[in-house]
Amino acid sequence: MLSLYRGSLLAALIVVAGASSVHAQSQAAGLPIASAPIMASGDARAPYAWTDFCKRRPTECAVNASQPEQVEMTPKLWKTMVGVNMRANREIEAVTDQDHWGVVDRWDIPEDGKGDCEDYVLLKRKRLAEAGVPRRAMLVTVVIDEENAGHAVLMIRTDRGDYILDNKRNAILPWNQTGYVYVKRESQVQVGWTSLGGLATSTVASAR
Repeated sequence: MLSLYRGSLLAALIVVAGASSVHAQSQAAGLPIASAPIMASGDARAPYAWTDFCKRRPTECAVNASQPEQVEMTPKLWKTMVGVNMRANREIEAVTDQDHWGVVDRWDIPEDGKGDCEDYVLLKRKRLAEAGVPRRAMLVTVVIDEENAGHAVLMIRTDRGDYILDNKRNAILPWNQTGYVYVKRESQVQVGWTSLGGLATSTVASAR
């Protein structure tokens, strides 16, 4: 029975790895497949480390209501998203906040080339904003990952759906293909956070 289970698990992992490979190989070509956007469900408490980050870097947290809530997905934007995601994943050395700063949780832009998941997100968000992507359409998002641990990703809201930039993989996936449970994200209407209701997705995420 155990060997049968292991065989089934191996087969499942091969399918997931194959799907991830297909996504990665198709990133630079054309446009991603459209999908339905995720639905928000009311206000949520902002993470403490986010509030601390905003006190230190208020311009990174300001909401500009004149910007669109979603951006048009074009081949140029898709190529930019893919490039920024891959470059940040390659450049940043993953370290815990305890090892990096001597504290349990600290969010910051990793200007020294080191950081954890939130820092990857903030760097990608900053670089995409510098490339002309509306900051209001880029949302820091908290999820529960495949190890049942808290994790942060960057959600880009587009007219083709909501896409996830993740330091665990180079492939950019629609939110509902990551295998994550979605907890909350930045608000698009105020300096605050919005609940995502613990929405779960069906695809098993593959850790890198």
